[in-house]
Amino acid sequence: MAKLISKTYGEALFELAVEDGKVDAFMEEIEALLGILKKEEEFTKFMNHPKILKEDKIQVMENILNGRVSKELVGFFTLIIQKDRYGEAEEILQYFLDQVKEYKGIGVAYVETAAALTEIQKKQIEEKLLHTTKYRQMEMHFATKKALIGGMVIRIGDRVVDSSVSTKLDELQKQLMKIQLG
Repeated sequence: MAKLISKTYGEALFELAVEDGKVDAFMEEIEALLGILKKEEEFTKFMNHPKILKEDKIQVMENILNGRVSKELVGFFTLIIQKDRYGEAEEILQYFLDQVKEYKGIGVAYVETAAALTEIQKKQIEEKLLHTTKYRQMEMHFATKKALIGGMVIRIGDRVVDSSVSTKLDELQKQLMKIQLG
């Protein structure tokens, strides 16, 4: 349900940004807002508290945002507070940012390897992904995960390429289990 909410509101915000020609401006403002929302736990508790009136939450939000972000974003936050959707604000904003990246041809790749990669290896992986995908630019996120044993796992959106040794061993084990001795 939360995913549907973030998609619905995030898409509406994205469409507004495209229609008004403010994709880059909204993106900058939203990146800054998302960073603040993730840091300010007390503010989040206040905004999600069930006993605080919506009108008070809207007033606080308007006082904070007016003059700092576009009037469209102030109105957007007012709307999600009125509709009791503030709890999904971070997911909505993240969905918007994901849509903007897709719109601009920026792919986001998460690469897990068993051992740390050199800068040259990271660059080679990025170049390979640029040649094999539709993206013009890649935002790369690298992590090490010893459980992979070797190889790598690459995730771009909902697509996963898993060439890890641990997965190959699991597949081999499944195949061996299917063999009946006879």
